[in-house]
Amino acid sequence: MLLDDAATILAHADFFEICDNEQRRLLAFASEKRLHVSGAIVSKGGEVPGGAHILVTGVLQITYEGGEGRGQDVSEPGTVIGLMALVLNKPRPLTVRALSAAETLYIPRTAFLKLAQQSPDLAQRAADRIRSELTRYLSAIDPMRGRFGEG
Repeated sequence: MLLDDAATILAHADFFEICDNEQRRLLAFASEKRLHVSGAIVSKGGEVPGGAHILVTGVLQITYEGGEGRGQDVSEPGTVIGLMALVLNKPRPLTVRALSAAETLYIPRTAFLKLAQQSPDLAQRAADRIRSELTRYLSAIDPMRGRFGEG
């Protein structure tokens, strides 16, 4: 994948609006295009992913390990899959599988953290953005709290 193509994909991925053009180009340089055949596991629950994926084409399905139900299908180009893997070196409970042939742009955690260390402003924007995303997520599930049998 050409560097400019990867930078364009990053520019259209919601989370990476926190980066300026030069930061997106640096991440694009460190990124890699990954092709996934239908049925392939992109990221396995219980494992530590090394970074995040940006959906370029295709359909991915995200399922919670040990959970019930079909999962969530993702088909919107530019969707960032595994955002927290950019900053946390922890096992994730979600499995991501290709429902069709899919292409992703893989951003390694090491590249993102190196860039954040070099740019304190970017690190602060990333922290603010992640905090905002988590707050929105927690607000969305708060009304269901009673259904989970709080003790």
